[in-house]
Amino acid sequence: MGPRNRERRVGAVQNTNDSSALSKSSLAARGYVRDAFAALLVPGTTRRAPLIHRGYYVRARAVRHCVRAFLEQTCALPGAPLAQIVSLGAGSDSLYFRLKTAGRLTRAAVWEVDFPDVARRKAERIRDTPELCALTGPLQKGDPASALLFECLDYRILGLDLRQLQRLDEALAAAGLDAAAPTLLLAEAVLTYLEPESAAALIAWAARRFSNALFVIYEQMKPCDAFGQFMQQHFRQLNSPLHGLDSFPDVEAQRRRFLQAGWTACSAMDMNEFYRRFLPAEERQRIENLEPFDEFEEWHLKCAHYFILAASKGDALSQTLVFPPTEAFLWVDLASPSGVFPARVVMSDSQGPNLKRYGHASALLSPGVILSAGGFGEQGGQHCRVSKFHLLLRYCDFGWKGSQICSWGPGAKWDGRLYHTMTRLSDTQVLVLGGRLSPVTPALGILQLCVCKREDNGTEDLKVTVTKAGPEEDSTLSRWRHSTTEVSYQNQKYLFVYGGRSVMEPVLSDWHFLHVGTMAWVGIPVEGEVPEARHSHSACSWQGGALLAGGLGASEEPLSSVLFLKPISCGFLWESMDIKPPVTPRYSHTAHVLNGKLLLVGGVWIHSSSVPGVTVIDLTTGLSSEYQIDVTCVPWPLMLHNHTSILLPEEQQLLILGGGGNCFSFGTYFNPCTLTLDLSSLSAEQ
Repeated sequence: MGPRNRERRVGAVQNTNDSSALSKSSLAARGYVRDAFAALLVPGTTRRAPLIHRGYYVRARAVRHCVRAFLEQTCALPGAPLAQIVSLGAGSDSLYFRLKTAGRLTRAAVWEVDFPDVARRKAERIRDTPELCALTGPLQKGDPASALLFECLDYRILGLDLRQLQRLDEALAAAGLDAAAPTLLLAEAVLTYLEPESAAALIAWAARRFSNALFVIYEQMKPCDAFGQFMQQHFRQLNSPLHGLDSFPDVEAQRRRFLQAGWTACSAMDMNEFYRRFLPAEERQRIENLEPFDEFEEWHLKCAHYFILAASKGDALSQTLVFPPTEAFLWVDLASPSGVFPARVVMSDSQGPNLKRYGHASALLSPGVILSAGGFGEQGGQHCRVSKFHLLLRYCDFGWKGSQICSWGPGAKWDGRLYHTMTRLSDTQVLVLGGRLSPVTPALGILQLCVCKREDNGTEDLKVTVTKAGPEEDSTLSRWRHSTTEVSYQNQKYLFVYGGRSVMEPVLSDWHFLHVGTMAWVGIPVEGEVPEARHSHSACSWQGGALLAGGLGASEEPLSSVLFLKPISCGFLWESMDIKPPVTPRYSHTAHVLNGKLLLVGGVWIHSSSVPGVTVIDLTTGLSSEYQIDVTCVPWPLMLHNHTSILLPEEQQLLILGGGGNCFSFGTYFNPCTLTLDLSSLSAEQ
């Protein structure tokens, strides 16, 4: 890399500090953490999205956990030497000031290191801010030519490049750092911005230099799945690419990295595990209720792609005191896949506009017509709640053609809802139930969509009309992320509406039956144990009843249960199905029944390091197996959540439409093509 490119790369990395500092300031302003100093250390303010708040919150709590464990262990011993915290790549972080006001620096001191420009700006801001100077106390004048830019009794800021280890070592020693004293080295999203050889040298230097130390890092991992690919693309576009992820793609590889570099013990976990194991339930509930939130998929995926690691050496810093044993976090080691379902593109942009959206709903009207409506996606060059309908039409035996159209006619217009359901009534009509306009605004009223033909200038096209099909305001359907399934009772057709979310309830456990002929809600007896409340689950018709699988339950915990709403003479019966091996807890997937097998397609899970493919459950034996999706021949990345899927049983195929999400601070991703999965291998196995 030439000097000019290296300088640009350094500038880009420094810019990540500015963005991070604004996020931390917004985090404190919204009450996620107590930090009166974040806003004082960074110029300007901004309000981040709830998803970014959550991501920075769990990062802050993980780092706080490690810092407190270190201080409690090192400062509690009588006669122990002064404890030292060395924050590498500290940027505008307010750690020193938070520890100072909490009274945790009576027997400890903080050293911070960052690029000279970043460190100088921070030092100047502290000197210019009376509230900060009041905490640092008298400042000592240093040598202008020295790397030491700020110094007081228990706090020093150094401007250094972490790649220049000899200079770093000498400057820290000159600034009073004692290599024999208990030392915490802290690097939040730092090593991954260094070239692999520089990061390796820094880790090894710290292991040699300090005899009694704890090294804590927080950074990215899992580069190879769809979210990881999109994450890496984001940082490449910022000219600050992530390094080392291919060599250290998971927590096990990161542990080995530190142990092989001379650290004697090491523990690491992703942020989903940390959030569940080390945050009290009441604190999680507080966070989950701070702001309206409805981006669970991206929240869990972000946490799956970041980890916290603590490596130690020296008897005084026992690793078990940093991450002590707690209630176990379920990790699922999946067996070898039973097979592969090949995926291929069935429609590209040359065959009409693709369905680039998520949170939508789709319905198969006839073997050659698929209607999709709603969701968040691309429209008119912008990302927005989509108002246009998407029609996918089969124009020959092997091809599909897409088109996007607005509602037509004098009736109602599409209201912009998402996370609703659509149920086919006939070859030309579908029923839309529930949905939301925002996390605090449900979409009220039942809509009926009619796909009809309209002659225009001698050509014939399909058009969509929208009509209201029930009461203007129906509190029964004040929900989203629910399911709607066709069931039969006394030879009558009903729609079974189950679960979901509402403005008042984060997760619902109730159900309702809608008589299709009269559009009236009716009471039908249901026996058996009431299932756990859930949303973002799957549901499909089977034997006159409904099969429900997975979902997100109370406390935002993914579920593994498979339930059957079984028809009986006097109504229905809840029946829990015994699946072996148990289904990995998942949500935001789709489901279908094919040849007596339940297929769970895609989704999000947090208890396995792999990516969900297709789980196949034999409904006769209860045996489950996992199938991978071969994406060799489709555009990458492919995100299989918030999508819809349509089963074509005669062709033994499954169409996948849309999908994606708002990927933390990395941007919004939409699957670019309509795909098909070849399921013919299932029939061959019978």
